[in-house]
Amino acid sequence: MLETEEHKALRAAVAALGRRHGRTFDREALWSEAAKLGYLGVNLPEQYGGGGGGITELSIVLEELGAAGCPLLMMVVSPAICGTVIARFGTDAQKRAWLPALADGTRTMAFGITEPDAGSNSHRITTTARRDPDTGDWLLSGRKVFISGVDIADATLIVGRTEDARTGRLKPCLFIVPRDAEGFTRRQIDMELQAAEKQFELVLDDVRLPADALVGDEDAGLLQLFAGLNPERIMTAAFAIGMGRYALTRAVEYARDRAVWNTPIGAHQAIAHPLAQAHIDLELARLMMQKAAHLYDAGDDAGAGEAANMAKYAAGEACVKAVDQAVHTLGGNGLTREFGLASLITAARVARIAPVSREMILNYVSHQTLGLPKSY
Repeated sequence: MLETEEHKALRAAVAALGRRHGRTFDREALWSEAAKLGYLGVNLPEQYGGGGGGITELSIVLEELGAAGCPLLMMVVSPAICGTVIARFGTDAQKRAWLPALADGTRTMAFGITEPDAGSNSHRITTTARRDPDTGDWLLSGRKVFISGVDIADATLIVGRTEDARTGRLKPCLFIVPRDAEGFTRRQIDMELQAAEKQFELVLDDVRLPADALVGDEDAGLLQLFAGLNPERIMTAAFAIGMGRYALTRAVEYARDRAVWNTPIGAHQAIAHPLAQAHIDLELARLMMQKAAHLYDAGDDAGAGEAANMAKYAAGEACVKAVDQAVHTLGGNGLTREFGLASLITAARVARIAPVSREMILNYVSHQTLGLPKSY
């Protein structure tokens, strides 16, 4: 897909910002500057202080920051998932309260869907919301796990389930839970992964929320949920492609400069060809990501769902291979802090695991695209 001149200009401007901050970036300083320049809210409606673009533009921002070594993980969550859901389904009051602040970076929102026992099966989510018949308030109870950035977010968009009055079945709904809500507690998970954003386990113990904490229509929960999950997959692909590009750039620089027996090691096909393959895989993943973003921004949710899953799969695989080959190209230097690649070995795996595993994406493609029978 050919990029417009506007997209090329955006990519170049964000790349320059990323170079100024670099691998040792301060998250708050970069978040603040990206917001001031209009990059954080580029996908949000103009009437609420955003850029009026879509996931296409937001994915460019995250990819280029990642390629400069300073990806902002909360971009996947705050403007992409939460901002999109509120922009599409929120009340006027919710839009006024959240979208301008998400766009200018003064407020952030985390996203809580994953549970200890549900895994990839969102139908087994046990966090439930029930009405207080006397006040009309919602009461939320349940647990969440591996939720990013809860400590720095002003609120968390929690996926709970309510009972359908007609069928008695539980259906998904989304609630805005303030960070300091009574009964809403968090415990930081001790991760090997080095990241500015920490991971948390959450407990909701009869958290009382006003009626207007519910986002959108109580009966459209699944539609609203997937309106957030497709951008999440596209943005995870952007995160992975940026990381892969960063690692590949470091490896190419090293392969040009490092000489053994008076010859740069990059002249040898054993070094050059795997790096070329890594570049090809990253470019192919980017094409699928651009297709997914285009479909989503055009309003084709079904087409975007398939493409977003494929993009996330391709980008995760390409990122892991690029990082592995980059470290291998540097040899022992690839494991030193000086070159800054070793920590990416762990980080690259995230793109294979979250927000949905590669195996579940293969299940999706085999069932939804190829029409093969389910095994579960």
